[in-house]
Amino acid sequence: MKRPHVILADDHSLLLDAFEKLIETEYRVVAKVADGRSLLAAAEKLEPDVIVLDISMPRLNGLDAGRQLRKMLPDTKLIYLTVHEDLDLAEECFRIGASGYLVKSSAASELFEAIRSALDGKTYKSPLPMPRATSSGGQRPPRVAKSKLTPRQREVLQLLAEGYSMKKAADVLNVTPRTIAFHKYRIMENYGLKSTAEIVQFAIKQGLVSL
Repeated sequence: MKRPHVILADDHSLLLDAFEKLIETEYRVVAKVADGRSLLAAAEKLEPDVIVLDISMPRLNGLDAGRQLRKMLPDTKLIYLTVHEDLDLAEECFRIGASGYLVKSSAASELFEAIRSALDGKTYKSPLPMPRATSSGGQRPPRVAKSKLTPRQREVLQLLAEGYSMKKAADVLNVTPRTIAFHKYRIMENYGLKSTAEIVQFAIKQGLVSL
């Protein structure tokens, strides 16, 4: 019987190796990648049954990668594996169309079950703490700020915040440096950003890069 094919995506190579060893008895790991853009390329080529991906990845974060994967491979199951015990992030992952949301501290005991559930058409979520109440008695605000950034602006913002020059960002996105400059200008103008440091802080608030 053919073992389901899995792609693992995380920017920590030791974790990728550990996850592969954890599931290799029942699943065939067909690729291990360290960033969101490598994930898109591997997924398009290999068309796996399941993708286990981190949220915080360089070059393209897991959320934006997941949105593209849902359009590219609608039948492939997405399972997010992250350090973030965050209900807001979990809800966003399921809005994208994920089949699972696991915290890494639970991976050893839960990853098998999450993959099985996904292949059975079910969803799996690690138990998460309830949001803390604010001093006014309401719920805490979402960890990821809401904005009207376009998908392309999100891609440009992440690359710039990660330290890519406009030329290198243009190479990654296969556009001209002038296009990158245009998006950078619009982002800075629309959100009142004045410096590279403010761009980085804004990207962190958007959940595009981690501290």
